[in-house]
Amino acid sequence: MAQIGYIRVSSNNQNTDRQLDGVTLDKTFTEKQSGKSADDRAALQNCIDYAREGDTVHIHSIDRLARNLADLQALTERITAKGVAIQFHKEGLTFSGDTTNPMNKLMMQMMGAFAEFERSIIKERQREGIDKALAKGIKFGAKPKFTDEQIEQIKVRHNEGVSVANIAKEFETSRQTIYTMLAK
Repeated sequence: MAQIGYIRVSSNNQNTDRQLDGVTLDKTFTEKQSGKSADDRAALQNCIDYAREGDTVHIHSIDRLARNLADLQALTERITAKGVAIQFHKEGLTFSGDTTNPMNKLMMQMMGAFAEFERSIIKERQREGIDKALAKGIKFGAKPKFTDEQIEQIKVRHNEGVSVANIAKEFETSRQTIYTMLAK
């Protein structure tokens, strides 16, 4: 009976250290990828394939496994159908293939619905924040590499017959950047 950990963060700059800290595990599957689609998460698929009857998969919280109730139910059923238990540490919930306990199913559905609701609220707040920032004139993304005057100089130099490679050297940038400026 192996104790297996599944750890997921959404991006490379996030830290996995707090998840399952202090839990003794025989094997851990970690990935830094969005939880949007279970099919695109190789570590999750490997974790499910690795788990055997009698094992327990430990997960920090429900939102680390699934972003919506349908995915949560499908993944939980897929894992527990193998005779593998799932333990969500933050929520303090454990699920097994025991379908005779309707309270387990109700608790999972409620917690999954709350996680999905919370995710929707976060996305809504994020959209509102972006809209307010845009209304204030705040720009997102990288700052332009060149001013309008520099772009005009690049075009003039190109029209004079100077090669893109030489223009790139003059402006200390790549040829691709020069091609992009010329296309504007």
